[in-house]
Amino acid sequence: MKILVTGGAGFIGSNFIIYMMGRYPDYKIVNLDKLTYAGNLENLKSVEKNKNYKFILGDICDKKIVKYAMRGCDTVVHFAAESHVDRSIKNPEIFVQTNVIGTEILLETALKFKIKRFHHISTDEVFGSLSLKNLQEKFNENTPYSPRSPYSASKAGSDHLVRAYIETYNFPATISNCTNNYGPFQFPEKIIPLFIINALKNKELPIYGTGLAVRDYLYVNDHCKALDLILHKGKIGETYCIGGDEEKNGNQIADTILNLLDKPKDLKKFVTDRKGHDMRYAMDHSKITNKLGWKPTVTFKEGIQKTIDWYKINESWWKKIISKEYEQKNKIKLKKWKR
Repeated sequence: MKILVTGGAGFIGSNFIIYMMGRYPDYKIVNLDKLTYAGNLENLKSVEKNKNYKFILGDICDKKIVKYAMRGCDTVVHFAAESHVDRSIKNPEIFVQTNVIGTEILLETALKFKIKRFHHISTDEVFGSLSLKNLQEKFNENTPYSPRSPYSASKAGSDHLVRAYIETYNFPATISNCTNNYGPFQFPEKIIPLFIINALKNKELPIYGTGLAVRDYLYVNDHCKALDLILHKGKIGETYCIGGDEEKNGNQIADTILNLLDKPKDLKKFVTDRKGHDMRYAMDHSKITNKLGWKPTVTFKEGIQKTIDWYKINESWWKKIISKEYEQKNKIKLKKWKR
């Protein structure tokens, strides 16, 4: 199998590449990544010299680069996306450009190249928000879409495009909607790495509003295992919801991290709530469990401890990430593609 992975230098994409190359050493993987602020080739140091791995610097909105990267591949796994809600509120346009237009370009190219399998990675946020009063209610594959931020709206748009290609062109695609991931290589703007790094530095942990907004958390390696099963056993045209069975609010996340690091609770600081903040996400993963035999294996406490240990060992990685010098050095301007 030769797989084109888009956004493979990002958090989940890099974990997926490392996982797949470890499990399937004969597979060839092409990584197409624009290397925006969240893309980091240091994530892939362990595989960069592997003869079956190739990196291509490029934007999924660039048709020529997409054609070059996809040629000879039989499978596409599409991670590339702008993914931070706060950033989408400040600058929605780039989210529409990358998440919608970029996805359409990938689909168009994959259709022309007769790709055997296209897997699209999406989010639980496309389904909107659940109530804190009915904790039995969860999202599933039949939940109507109700995006509430520019980010989730752009991801909903990309999901609908993939589904339209399936229906219109009999296109061999699958979709997965996943809950919040955490683990190694996650960019420090996200809540768990931000809280870990701040706690390690004895800095305040900023919690939105009253800290009651709930998310379902999944250790990233469990997500990679689910994607592996979908690629090899999933049914063409189907959507699979991937959940972690670990619903936590901001207070609980902060308390878990502070307890494991033996830090004082007064490091918690409540800040102005996010605009249009969804109060709860939760995912029913019955379909992928019953059909493909997948279920999460890492508990939240175990996963947080693993993640804390990783950030302790890899202090040089995150210190570079959060430094202004790093940001300045990594403002890569893509040159016009030449054949």
